[in-house]
Amino acid sequence: MKAREKEYKFIYTVLLIIFLSFLAYPIVSLLAKSFQGIDGFTLHNYSEVLKNEGFVIALKNSIVVSLSAAACSLGLGFLLAYTLNFTNVWPWLKKTISMIASMPMLLPTITYGFAIIYSFGKQGLLTKLAGFQFFNVYGFGGILMGYIIYTLPTSFLLLNNAMKQIDKKYLLVSRLMQDHALRSFFMTILRPLLATLATCLIQCFFLSFTDFGIPASVGGRYHVIASLLYSYMLGSIPDFVRGAVVAMMMLLPSILSIIIMQYLQRYQIRYHQVSETILKRNRLRDSLLGILSSGVCFSLISVFAVIFILPFIRQWPYQISFSMEHIYAVFKDPQLLHVLKNTLLMAFASAMFGTLFTYAAALVSERSHIGKYKCKSLDALSLITNTIPGMVIGIAYLFIFSGTPLQNTMPLLIVCNVIHFFSTPYLMLKESLGKMNASFETTAKLMGDSCLQTIVRIITPNARYSLIEVFSYYFINSAVTVSAIIFIAGAHTMVITTKIKELQYLAKFNEVFVLSFVLFAVNLTVKYICARLARKGKQYE
Repeated sequence: MKAREKEYKFIYTVLLIIFLSFLAYPIVSLLAKSFQGIDGFTLHNYSEVLKNEGFVIALKNSIVVSLSAAACSLGLGFLLAYTLNFTNVWPWLKKTISMIASMPMLLPTITYGFAIIYSFGKQGLLTKLAGFQFFNVYGFGGILMGYIIYTLPTSFLLLNNAMKQIDKKYLLVSRLMQDHALRSFFMTILRPLLATLATCLIQCFFLSFTDFGIPASVGGRYHVIASLLYSYMLGSIPDFVRGAVVAMMMLLPSILSIIIMQYLQRYQIRYHQVSETILKRNRLRDSLLGILSSGVCFSLISVFAVIFILPFIRQWPYQISFSMEHIYAVFKDPQLLHVLKNTLLMAFASAMFGTLFTYAAALVSERSHIGKYKCKSLDALSLITNTIPGMVIGIAYLFIFSGTPLQNTMPLLIVCNVIHFFSTPYLMLKESLGKMNASFETTAKLMGDSCLQTIVRIITPNARYSLIEVFSYYFINSAVTVSAIIFIAGAHTMVITTKIKELQYLAKFNEVFVLSFVLFAVNLTVKYICARLARKGKQYE
């Protein structure tokens, strides 16, 4: 057993070195940069930024719009999850709702803004159909809608997963006790979900607060903290010190969210056994919630419809006729083809290395006995990576790796994605490995297998389903990310999301929609293939 622990200790050491090199050191260096003055250490940078009226306005705007979006996403996510778990609507409708609610995850956030513009703008598709403009797409309204679309999948997935764990027999008990409908709803559904609801609100706020893609396309004059940070770092007159200060200020919500989510864990209700029961038939409830949930899904489809329509329109809104010229133009353009190849390479490599990296971390955490605190340190790193904004990681990498052989290279983009998206895959694999028979290693040792042989022959086949899910998660998130890599991607390593930002300045929106359409098709294909493979692999778990 000691030999096995040596192998796990070696894996842990390698993981720790990677985290120290590509997470701790860059963030600490960024912190040091924020205190850097002409004569050395100074607090003047912070006082100057805090006194700056533009920063105060951007911070206030970010808090207001992020809280508003988080509250809306929480309500809509609850509606969709409740419809799936506590109504008797048609099974095919439940599958459709689940599929559409997750659809925005397949597209980069910067595309949401362009979809909103071409749907609700003065010449937008929905504006043309309705005959009037619903709202001003530039500013608070556009950002709010974009943030809601962006955070809705997260809200829905968190609440849907939590509702699946609620023991439905308590609904029957509540009915037998003749509880009032509202009391029954609060005690059997809402009360067990309080911690998840709070966590969901925090996650949605944090995602909105730190997103750059949506305000980059529909922000207008409504400045938020992310757009201010971008202007400091990559504006016409860069101010790296102020950028470092703003980046560190963006970490404050991260620290606060870690504290709150840790505190909320004590209020998490866990059932020893989850039992199913036949839900009471209620036509009014089922019809009303079915219609409302369908309305939410229809609204999502309406916003994104332009992505599937405009690439095939000759010239919107002046020549509305079918044409493939925009598709042909993109695939004939060597620069855009190079960008597409870069995206596929980065996403695939990030998924491969990310899956191996998180699998190694989960193995050390769940299948080794190297020490409680070493395992807890990996959990802590998971929590930290989950809350550090992508923009902060990107800026830290920009400072650290500028002038080194890693600057603007594909390996740096891949490492950035592996670290940035570490948390969720690690928790997925940790949960999967934790459910396996604890005697696997002991039995393998008695049969003479080494640690590596045990992992390859026994552990990995039983974790096949989760590994495929992790690969899919890494691929899709790496393909659509923009906030981190926009600071470290160069001319030769440009990917679709960073290219879209460049095309925005050149007003080449046809190319924007074609690339978005291609990226959506790629992600949908990968998700479908992984889902098929995962279903086959689930029999091994």
